[in-house]
Amino acid sequence: MSVLRRNPKTFSVRVTTMDAELEFGIDWKATGRQLFDLVARTIGLRETWYFGLRFIDHKGYISWLKMDKKVQEQGIPKTSPMPFLFAAKFYPEEVSEELIQEITQHLFFLQVKQQILNEEVYCPPEASVLLASYAVQAKYGDYDHNMHHPGFLASEELLPQRVVEQFDMTAEMWEERITAWYSEHQGLMRDEAEMEYLKITQDLEMYGVNYFEIKNEKGTDLYLGVDAMGLNVYEIDNKLVPKISFPWSEIRNVSYKDKKFTIKPIDKKSPDFCFISPRLRLNKLILDLCVGNHELFMQRRRADTMEVQQMKAQAKEEKAKRHIERHKLMRERQLREQAERDKEDMEKQLVHFRDEARLAHDALMRSEETAELLGEKAQVAEEEAMLLAQKANQAESEINRIRVQAIKTEEERRMMEMKAHEAEMIATRLAEESDRRAMEAERLKEQLVRAREAEKNAKEKLIQVTKLPLLDFTSAHVITSSELEKLQLDGDFAIESESNSYELMTDGDVEKLSKEIEKERVDYLEKSRHLQLQLNELKSEIEVMKVEEKETEFDRIHNELIDRGETKYITLVRIKSGSTKARVAFFEEL
Repeated sequence: MSVLRRNPKTFSVRVTTMDAELEFGIDWKATGRQLFDLVARTIGLRETWYFGLRFIDHKGYISWLKMDKKVQEQGIPKTSPMPFLFAAKFYPEEVSEELIQEITQHLFFLQVKQQILNEEVYCPPEASVLLASYAVQAKYGDYDHNMHHPGFLASEELLPQRVVEQFDMTAEMWEERITAWYSEHQGLMRDEAEMEYLKITQDLEMYGVNYFEIKNEKGTDLYLGVDAMGLNVYEIDNKLVPKISFPWSEIRNVSYKDKKFTIKPIDKKSPDFCFISPRLRLNKLILDLCVGNHELFMQRRRADTMEVQQMKAQAKEEKAKRHIERHKLMRERQLREQAERDKEDMEKQLVHFRDEARLAHDALMRSEETAELLGEKAQVAEEEAMLLAQKANQAESEINRIRVQAIKTEEERRMMEMKAHEAEMIATRLAEESDRRAMEAERLKEQLVRAREAEKNAKEKLIQVTKLPLLDFTSAHVITSSELEKLQLDGDFAIESESNSYELMTDGDVEKLSKEIEKERVDYLEKSRHLQLQLNELKSEIEVMKVEEKETEFDRIHNELIDRGETKYITLVRIKSGSTKARVAFFEEL
């Protein structure tokens, strides 16, 4: 906010936009145009024909600042600073084709979003969730599960209170469904997400419609809706589906006298469409909106002015630059993520090699212990074999000694023979035991040889592991800016009428417009088919948790339209299909 120094010849005004608050000191003789242009220059807006400065007059009515009159002469309450709201006064028919500047898109996005959250514009629950996901994408950028933890939307106002109360769902459940859609918008820039938001909202029945209470000549209370495509008449309890519609292409003149409004159709044989506006002060506003919307309607069907062509070329160039810059940033992020993944892989390999080295060292230690144990066993076996051999020799000597001895008597001889036989048996057993011990010693020697071979292999593996090149992350390759440059892609008015009557169209304009009107919206069903499938899928998910008692009249009307397969544009085509005379007659009978 900027506050200028007080000056006796100036007065202070405060202008609130959708996302900022500005304060100016302006000259006492300043006109509405001078103040409006000051605000537009301050925020960098060039598509000024959609916007205006709104205020509440001293009688409490909403009014728009007149451009050709002095600010001080327009019935604005004399407060300091004098408050204004900078807002969209007129709406485009097709946002993606008509809105050029990013700031224009952003202001429309913020205004329409606020109208939906304030329930000034009806939005069905499933569409509210989808719109919320685009609003989150516009604010937070791409979804990242490492940053956007559960609860990160807890403080955000994303859904109309009507929708929240209509379903038996917790804030966490709503966040889960919004996040599921949000994660699918990967890669959308802020302006792209806001444009997707506006493309959905422009198909809502109440989008861009200014409603006024009127009566027909029978005194029936009705609503008059003024929007970018024409005039619509609604029943007092149904602002969604118009009963009668008069497109701007069929209207020749709009005028009022006192409380009576008269709409003259192009077809001079058709009767005039007349209605009563109970509030006289609103008649000028209705006429102002009719004039402004009709002028924009005609402007869309003419070749672009040089200023608009320049703006479109500049916007296209800026968008291309943003895409190149975004691609560069995405490429840098991909390379950074790849470097991180490579670093993690090398760290895992290092840990793996260290584990292998540790296991090889443990195996070597076990082999050495096994070899030492087998060596001791072999030595013991050799000693036992030698001892048995000595005993065998002693036994054989004893046998020879016994045989040499002469035993004179037969009994002694037999006894000696028996002893000799026993000695021979003992010697035989000892010899067998000696052979067995020798074989065991031989086997142990073979095991010792194998153990030493295993020890040798373990040492060689340990040496091989320890000779692997060390991983030095500090000297990892750093991608230079020149390398990144090689990787990146080469890139390349509102008119105020003082009179109570305004001639909208001459006879010569009719033929010129007819072809344009006939071919509009022919591809609408194909364009919205995929979106409708997504919305139906979400609707079926949350339908089971719906609280029927909280359903509003708008919800019931909307569901009936869906059941009949009707949309905003199908309804308008249907109610415009009759002749102007028939529609006027129908209005009088309401």
